[in-house]
Amino acid sequence: MTVTREGKITQGIGGRPGRGGDQRLITAFGAELARLVEFIEPELDLEDVVLEVCSGTGRVSRAIARRVRHVTALDRSPEAIREGKREADQDALMNVTFARGDATDLPYADRSFTLLLTRSALHRVEDPAAVLRELVRVSRPGAGLVVADVVRPEGVDGDPDEPAKLRDPAHRELLTAERIAELIGEAGADVRRRDLFDVVRPVDAWLAEVGTPAEAAGEIRARLKAELDGGPATGLRPVLAEDELCVTLATAYLGATAP
Repeated sequence: MTVTREGKITQGIGGRPGRGGDQRLITAFGAELARLVEFIEPELDLEDVVLEVCSGTGRVSRAIARRVRHVTALDRSPEAIREGKREADQDALMNVTFARGDATDLPYADRSFTLLLTRSALHRVEDPAAVLRELVRVSRPGAGLVVADVVRPEGVDGDPDEPAKLRDPAHRELLTAERIAELIGEAGADVRRRDLFDVVRPVDAWLAEVGTPAEAAGEIRARLKAELDGGPATGLRPVLAEDELCVTLATAYLGATAP
């Protein structure tokens, strides 16, 4: 059996055969994670001391752990931390620490880390600027900062925040890639690299990812189908891919250097 680069990375973070789960979620996340790891790659060093905030189960942290000295994966959810620890133990990763904390008030001294990461977090926090200021505060001079998130697409009709909040009540607001870059600059870091692209996701997998209740999921599907039939724009740019209803998610990776 041929294993793709995406498959190897997915296997390295718990998406290996035998662990169960929705295969469409595993495949989609594996492809996105592979692209993110490639974007992070120029920043990686075996001597790096890394912090990932709003890490969830630490999938990104675990994907890069064997290429750095140490990774701290910080999240507010004790359930996510417990699951991340189990996965790290099963993968025999000895250099990943899981911590519970608030990304807007990090429990670390200034200039503690050489690489800072956050993925799919800014659209879910009340104060994205505070998160970025804290990341820069705990960065050593010249440290790498990588921010990855879904973003508000430019020039698209409809408000994607409305159905996104229906899908996931934790969703707050999508920022444009340009606005994220501005906030990084205001925090004191220098944005040097960008990767902007669209991700087409099957609606069923996209909803299952956050456990959207059936009633809300049905309403979202109805709005997307209505848009395809000429109805109001949702901002999610629905398409049919091999007869399966999908959404189109604008995504941005930004790489910056701390002062």
